[in-house]
Amino acid sequence: MDLLTAEFFQRALIGGALIAITAPLMGLFLVLRRLAMIGDTLSHVSIAGVALGFLINVYPVAVGLVFAIVASFAIEALRRTYRTFAELSIAIIMSGGIALASILFTLGKGFNLNVNSYLFGSIYTLDYTDLAVIALVTAVVLLVVLLLRKELFLLTFDEDAASVSGLPVRYFNILISILTALVISASIKIVGALLVSALLTIPAACGLALARSFRQAIALVVVIGEIAVVGGLWAAGVWNLAPGGTVVLLLITMLLVSLGSRKLRV
Repeated sequence: MDLLTAEFFQRALIGGALIAITAPLMGLFLVLRRLAMIGDTLSHVSIAGVALGFLINVYPVAVGLVFAIVASFAIEALRRTYRTFAELSIAIIMSGGIALASILFTLGKGFNLNVNSYLFGSIYTLDYTDLAVIALVTAVVLLVVLLLRKELFLLTFDEDAASVSGLPVRYFNILISILTALVISASIKIVGALLVSALLTIPAACGLALARSFRQAIALVVVIGEIAVVGGLWAAGVWNLAPGGTVVLLLITMLLVSLGSRKLRV
């Protein structure tokens, strides 16, 4: 109970609970569109932005967000160029992000220790500025998904049909990429850039294994994300474990249980 009264842990729970809504939600759209690896790509690009933020003494998450948004535009441009090999755009941008991050690391060796907290997560160091950014991102994502749920549903399951019906597919693709960039930039201090992809994809994998409809899948991914983040934080706090790694391992455990339940049900 002492843990619950600690202010740092309360901030961690609030930030984690908010991200546990948006990350699995956006991850479901990405997985269904076969863009699961975009999370890894944007997180690596975000780390380059974080490194630059430390180098120029600007709020690192904000710089990482700008980098991720620019990268999302670049991915969409390359996807249009290489339509037959859409996944090539993700590989190219990821390579560029890693290369830029490595250069920025060498330019500012003094802040490498701080950058590590963004690589592996440092949810216990969340401050009120971080919480404000996370809350704003959560509000934006939920508002867009609520207002454009029918269009996003059609785009996710049949992009060609969406285009024929008059939906501006190009702009909606960019919108999804931007929302993903927002979520990833807000998430990297919670689970870390190296693990953020798990928070995007594993709840989606669990939801798709258990759900009987798209609406049910949306509810399941959010519930699974909340259980994993809140439960993982609690376990990490009690047993003094790495919070990000604990959350991801709990997600993997839940995935194994979900797959087992699916086999029993069939």
